[in-house]
Amino acid sequence: MKDKVIEQVIDLAKKKGVEAEVYYVSSQDTPIEFANNRLKSLETKASEGIALRVIADNKLGFASSTDLTRLSDLVDAAIATAEIGDPVEFDFARDFNGIEDKKEFQFPKTAKLVEVGEDLIAKVHQYNPDILVDISFHSRSGRAELATTTDVYTEQNGQSLSAVLSGNLVRGEDFLQAYSYEVSRDRQPDYEAILNKLIKKYQRAEGSAKIKSGTYPVLFTPSAVSSTMGRMFGTIFSGQSLVQKASPLTDKLGEKMFDDRINVYEDPTIGVSACDFDDEGVPTSKKYLVNQGVIEQFYWDRRWAARYGIESSGNGFRGGISLPSPSLANVCLTPGSTTVDDLIAGMEEGIIVDQVLGAGQSNILAGEFSVNIDLGYKVEGGQIIGRVKDTMVAGNIFEAFSNLIDLSDRAEWVGGSSYVPHILFAKLGVAARG
Repeated sequence: MKDKVIEQVIDLAKKKGVEAEVYYVSSQDTPIEFANNRLKSLETKASEGIALRVIADNKLGFASSTDLTRLSDLVDAAIATAEIGDPVEFDFARDFNGIEDKKEFQFPKTAKLVEVGEDLIAKVHQYNPDILVDISFHSRSGRAELATTTDVYTEQNGQSLSAVLSGNLVRGEDFLQAYSYEVSRDRQPDYEAILNKLIKKYQRAEGSAKIKSGTYPVLFTPSAVSSTMGRMFGTIFSGQSLVQKASPLTDKLGEKMFDDRINVYEDPTIGVSACDFDDEGVPTSKKYLVNQGVIEQFYWDRRWAARYGIESSGNGFRGGISLPSPSLANVCLTPGSTTVDDLIAGMEEGIIVDQVLGAGQSNILAGEFSVNIDLGYKVEGGQIIGRVKDTMVAGNIFEAFSNLIDLSDRAEWVGGSSYVPHILFAKLGVAARG
């Protein structure tokens, strides 16, 4: 039925004599939430909308709407914005058809997830009955269709099931929040693994420890790697940053900037966000951004690729009914050769960064990061001795990787966005209060 709506928009655009690209998206989300040990809410939410780009008199126009009954108004609005728009620098995709297979995985019933949630709460309380447990499950499904007046039609059907388990423990004036989560696409999350990871965080944080400000070895867990460096890689390798000369890698293509053990890549064939083509109708492909320490390539949508004089790399993605922009399906790092336990055992004095706050406040475009540790641990003599508080870690990504000890021998998915190992750096700046 929805492809009929897209056809109507294409026909209306053709009658107006403009080139058009229509993007239709619908989504449904069924959240199940527990707060402070109790079931809180069950409510399914659905949405749909259309985003329309047009090229009229060589100018780009854009309009979007969640009202699918006023398609003529949508086309008129897009054309009106083109009249005051900038000259267009790119063409819409041409002569491409792609329909992704619909996944056969069936979400578990609501009653089953409620049962899982109650079981998780009971098991957390077996460890410590004072922990206030929050849980959220989200069963999400979505459909996206793209069509152009230049003979493009694509169809994607995505789905995911996420489980987030978090706990709040108050001891006097000490407040400790820890969380663990997993997002899956074609199976249920591993609830037992999520539980064990959360309890392990609390066990590591049972003692308290202090560290003096200085330079120390610092081990980032996959969650911290994703929050701190995954976001940074996504920014500094964007074609938009390159064209705007905002990336510290602007003139570094082909140069060795990292340790030769570092391989950063995108693989659109794996993970929750796996896709055969992007939201502009361009096929996706696996690509190395860093290959054995060498800056190998950047990633592009159609607009910024045209400005640079190259082809899109299939990285034009959207957030809902928005304009496409350069984005990665995922960020992956090749694992190293040392177990996590051995990485920790090799630390004489240092810290482990697990959960961070303020990663977005770093000067990403300069390759600098500065994060407050939300949850981290002190290591002495190769042993975790307790939690550190009021502590910050800062550094420069290029200097940090030039002082790399190793990456762990296994990578882990962090949500659907990152597939990364633990990373141990020989020295980073640590600032501690008190």
